[in-house]
Formats: sequence, C-alpha cells, structure tokens
Amino acid sequence: MKQAQTIIDANRKGLTLNVKELFAYKDLFYILAYRDYRVRYAQTFLGFAWAFIQPLATLLIFTIVFGKAAKVDTGDIPYPIFALCGMSAWSYFAFVMNQSGNSIIGAQGMVKKIYFPRLVIPLSKAVVGLIDFIITFMFLIILLVIYGIVPSSNIIFLPFFILMGVISALAVGIWLSALTIRYRDFQHIIPFMTQLGLYATPIAYPAKLLIGSLPEWANALYFMNPMAGVVEGFRWSIIGGEMPSEYSIISFSLTILLFISSLFYFKKVEKVMADLV
Repeated sequence: MKQAQTIIDANRKGLTLNVKELFAYKDLFYILAYRDYRVRYAQTFLGFAWAFIQPLATLLIFTIVFGKAAKVDTGDIPYPIFALCGMSAWSYFAFVMNQSGNSIIGAQGMVKKIYFPRLVIPLSKAVVGLIDFIITFMFLIILLVIYGIVPSSNIIFLPFFILMGVISALAVGIWLSALTIRYRDFQHIIPFMTQLGLYATPIAYPAKLLIGSLPEWANALYFMNPMAGVVEGFRWSIIGGEMPSEYSIISFSLTILLFISSLFYFKKVEKVMADLV
C-alpha cells in the first residue's frame, strides 16, 4: 500500500501561502484550539463566569467614569449599551492580540521538534477568542432586552464588521507572533499596546467627539488604529445612529494591508523560526 509522503523543500522560492497545506493540518488546528480552551477554563473556580465578570467589571468602571463623571453624550442610547457594543468587538481583538503575540514562544518545544505550518498556532487563538466574544455578545443582548431597545435595521451589516474584527485581530496577532521571535521586547510591549488601545479606540466615547475637535491630519492618524472603524461600525450596525465616519475607510484599508503583509512576513520568518526560538 502506497503511503502519503510529505516533501519539505527548503529551497522553494517565493512567499506564497500554502492554503492546501494549512487545510491538511486542520486536525492540529482543532487540537491546539481545544487545548487552549481547556487550559483557559478547566480546573478553574469561576470557569465561564470569568468571561462575564471581566466585561461586567470594565463596563461598571466605564459607566462610572465616562457615563456619570465625564457625562459622555451618547444621545438616546443608554451608556452601558453604548460602551458594551464597543467592548464586545475590542475584547476579542485584545484577546487574540495578547495570545497570538506570545503563541510561538509558548509552543517552542513543538516548533523545534516537528514540522508543521507554524501559522496554525496563531490562527488557533482566534477560535478560542470567539468563546469570550459570544459570551460578551449574549450579555449585550440581555442589556438590550432590559432597556427595551430593538436592534436597528443596520444589523444586516454586522457580519461584515465581525469579519473585519477577526481579520484585524489576526493581522496584528500574526505580526506580533513573528516579531516576538526576533525581538523578545515585544513580549513586554504587547500589554502596553492593549492598555493604550483600550483608550485610543472609540469604546467609552463616540469618535465624533474627537473628529470635531482635532485637525484633519490628526483624525486620519487616529483612524489608523485598525479597530477604530470596526468598533464604530459594530456599534452602528446594532444600535443605529450616525453612520461611521468617512475616516473609517482608513481603518479598513490598513486592516487589509496589515493582514496581507503579516502573512508574508510570517512566511519569511517561518524558515528560521526553529533556530530563533
């Protein structure tokens, strides 16, 4: 009986992404995702409750600081719903960015011993992050029912903004996973990027507050944040209101550019990854 052979060609030119090879390792992808799920929730006191407690605590702080003290104007939308719409999208991005950034170093034992497409490792983190996203989104639905708010007709665009959020998270996560191999300082930069991004993204406040007070070049710079357009669009598709700013096209364009470039850079680093870790 003829056995299947895997040929590893070190001299193969180009930085093309071998999708067929990734699909061939789908079982490894599922195993890694399930392992991360078990590590995150198995043998824990709070378990899934932590996925509710974390956004609830953040929402409480935002409501007190921005909703009550700063009195951020959110129009007819109650502030908790306004903030949670932004947090739903951001929490997924932050999780994938943190987990993917250190994913290769965390799996260095496996990387050194056997061959497999290393891209499977950061990609598996995106699946585990969906668990927290779904739980936070369920929490948002509960709040919508409590406040008696019916989602807007823009809800048909929600899948697009969710997709852009996933692509944005993967783009930054893949970049960081490759950069962390060469420059270990990024392990310490990632938590700082997460904290900075939480306030540099229109989660606790509407982007129009900045657009009206900043010069045009500063607005363009602000929307170079990949999640700025995603959060605005995510919120608009659920609760309606003003359409996302025209500057959002900068976020979406940069997201696509980051995603494509991250795949090419990761493929380049993958050749020497086992030596670097």
